[in-house]
Amino acid sequence: MLASDSTQLLEPLIYDLGAPGRIGVNLPDCDVPESPMPAELMRDDLALPEVGEVQVVRHFVKLSQLNYSIDQGLYPLGSCTMKYNPKVNEDSARLAGFAHLHPLTDESGAQGALFLMHELQQWLGEISGFSDVSLSPAAGAQGEFAGILMIRQYHIDRGEGQRDIILVPNSAHGTNPATVTMAGLSVRELPANDKGNVDMAALHAACEGELRDRIAGMMITVPSTLGLFESTILEVISTVHDAGGLMYMDGANMNALMAVVKPGELGFDVMHYNLHKTFSTPHGGGGPGSGAVGVNEKLRPYLPGPVVGVIEAEDENGAPLYGFVMPEKSIGRMKAFHGNFGMHLRAYAYIRVYGDSGIRDVTRYAVLNANYLRAKLMRTYTVPYPRYCGHEFVLEGHVDNVDDVHALDISKRLMDYGFHPPTNYFPLIVPEALLIEPTETEVKEDLDAFVEAMEAIAEEARRDPETLLNAPHTAPVRRLDEVRAVKELVLCCAPALAARAL
Repeated sequence: MLASDSTQLLEPLIYDLGAPGRIGVNLPDCDVPESPMPAELMRDDLALPEVGEVQVVRHFVKLSQLNYSIDQGLYPLGSCTMKYNPKVNEDSARLAGFAHLHPLTDESGAQGALFLMHELQQWLGEISGFSDVSLSPAAGAQGEFAGILMIRQYHIDRGEGQRDIILVPNSAHGTNPATVTMAGLSVRELPANDKGNVDMAALHAACEGELRDRIAGMMITVPSTLGLFESTILEVISTVHDAGGLMYMDGANMNALMAVVKPGELGFDVMHYNLHKTFSTPHGGGGPGSGAVGVNEKLRPYLPGPVVGVIEAEDENGAPLYGFVMPEKSIGRMKAFHGNFGMHLRAYAYIRVYGDSGIRDVTRYAVLNANYLRAKLMRTYTVPYPRYCGHEFVLEGHVDNVDDVHALDISKRLMDYGFHPPTNYFPLIVPEALLIEPTETEVKEDLDAFVEAMEAIAEEARRDPETLLNAPHTAPVRRLDEVRAVKELVLCCAPALAARAL
């Protein structure tokens, strides 16, 4: 840990608690012939602690209590949809018949799992208005990558391989430009107008000018990362289609659309879903995620595989037989095996519990909660696009007539009030941006408490800005030198090295 002024550790580091002879586990007698360890793999320079089981358990429990989680309180991390994960999802994923199923199990011995995946494919298609879905991408960014690869291959197969430009609004999700570049195509950025929508004059100029025959498609996030639904979305889609391009929708913000708007019916050709956001599978900590992709008939042959299909109409008992199928012109596998199956289970349980009307209510309350917070905070902070928002909104993280206080200072101070900070400095087109997403799982009392904290912080900024500039004050670790921390990682457990890093 690297700190700019001081660092407070609540507990001794576990490697300072060790003593020779303490052991935390008794291994059983070896039941196979012993063989010597390869000498080149053996090391004697690792100062690992010798500790008992109780010490290990207490150490990690205390660490877990220092972490903030959605089970503790509001997690307003915009664009990430950090909603509460119902425990029934976890129970479903831990059912022995699913949890212990090996990915190389023969299809005949995995009919239950294949049925579930087939059902989930159909449900996601129904929710989004797409004809076909693949569950194989392992994350949202990988789903994006699959979508752009499909668009590229579609044009190549039509003899239009010169189409190498993807239009990306400057209000799009942050991974979109990187995805385009990874797929070997070029990005052309489109500006937003004063309403937060795509500048239609700029779009028409790109699609009707000299670049027309190079337009492969457009990636757009709906609602945008400003939290705004594109009011001209139908014109956007028709303009790109008229130029010969395809439309990709980043589905990261589907929490604002479920059972209300179907992107496939708007005219989108492909979209990825973040099952670990919208459909409430565990989020954060490096994954696993799930970035299923939905497509229309035009892109169906190119889906990443394998997908689950009915390979025989019925068995001897009259039940359909399911199996893995590779689409005719598939762009191939996105990962080993068949996607993150545990995430499919959790998403299936989530949709099954809510049903059609419940899914609609999820969207309604997500939008309601965001607009409630937006309306309350507009009294104290500047909201650059004061329109009704979707499931999230962006405000400018500064206080009038207080020049030294920035969005980061407000976020650090929020930690002292017991809240996780919102997303900082994103989207890039809003100065001192704070992107706030309360999700549908928060009740009014918790939203009001967040508003009160934000208002109190604004008053502190006017009265005593040093309080914000030195925040957090009550967290286990004081404010970090974040730039130095990234450049000088401390990834060891040696006390001497750790001490020098403080």
